[in-house]
Amino acid sequence: MINTPVFDGHNDLLLALWRSNDLDGTDFIFGRQKGHIDLSRCIKGCFKGGFFAVFVPATNVAPQTFWERHPELAKDKKKAKEKMPSSNLLNTEQISQTYAYAATTEMINIAHNIATQHPDKLEICTDYTKLRSCIDRKKIALLLHIEGAEAISSDLSQLETLYNMGLRSIGPVWSRKNIFAEGVNFSFPSTPDQGDGLTDAGKNLIRFCNRKNILVDLSHLNEKGFWEVAAISDKPLVATHSNVHSLCPSPRNLTQSQLAAIAESNGVVGLNFGIGFLHPEGKQDKDLRLDIMCKHLDALLKILGEDGVALGSDFDGIQISNHISDCSGLPKLVASMKKTGYGDNLIQKICFENWLNLLKKTIG
Repeated sequence: MINTPVFDGHNDLLLALWRSNDLDGTDFIFGRQKGHIDLSRCIKGCFKGGFFAVFVPATNVAPQTFWERHPELAKDKKKAKEKMPSSNLLNTEQISQTYAYAATTEMINIAHNIATQHPDKLEICTDYTKLRSCIDRKKIALLLHIEGAEAISSDLSQLETLYNMGLRSIGPVWSRKNIFAEGVNFSFPSTPDQGDGLTDAGKNLIRFCNRKNILVDLSHLNEKGFWEVAAISDKPLVATHSNVHSLCPSPRNLTQSQLAAIAESNGVVGLNFGIGFLHPEGKQDKDLRLDIMCKHLDALLKILGEDGVALGSDFDGIQISNHISDCSGLPKLVASMKKTGYGDNLIQKICFENWLNLLKKTIG
């Protein structure tokens, strides 16, 4: 088995634990019956850490136990009951800031609970030095990321608190409109040229993140918003979990001009493992061959170069190929890269070094 270390650009483990009411993260430590990530599978797959996302789903997807813990959110609970019951995470119904903030802090606290109760297994890292040190000490390095900034109000007053809780990366928008920006939908085929760009609050958010060394993630953002971030930001442009639009015309994927702008900024794109964002016809083909993933890597490398391509699996948030199955299957992707002709140095960059070097430039 190939033991190449992996630092990953995106996973939704914290959401999965929150939805199952595992507020201590016990199943991550001792093993989950489903999903893509737990400690034993991380060890098997040589998964060293990554961006652990906080994504707040529509209210009708929140677990009943959440409402029991937050009776003050009765209005949001009523709204959830009025909707057709659904566990569909792709529900793009807009959510309130109060609900989003309560859910966000709970998910962040799950990460803190795991780190506090198992300090030899996992650590929340807030800068490059801590990330390197954590990995050297053979612990999972967790970088806290928010996918969609609904937890933050337009005056950004909650952001300082979230920063103090360890937040170091923000995607201003998921695939639903909020007070900061518009995201792309999941139609296929389509382009990311959908809707308006950043609001004034969104522009202020980007500037604040630059000042505080909080990474801004462009995945899910529509094209107009993308170009406005590019004009405002003085940091490298980053898409933590997106693919190549010319190979798979999903609006979640990046056009040639977007990729060129990221390259010009010395930014990074993380390859999304989602089969619908890889398959040329957008099919949810669980038997998707790993060489198709390598074709996207090839296309990214052609524009971004060896220092601008990484992995952004979307584990626990997307359907992935059975040829990987979960994070224990990461060595199979590495083997496919080798079969494609990638050398060890390039594989090390894609799987590990490029994210660490990018974070040194962005979060400090």
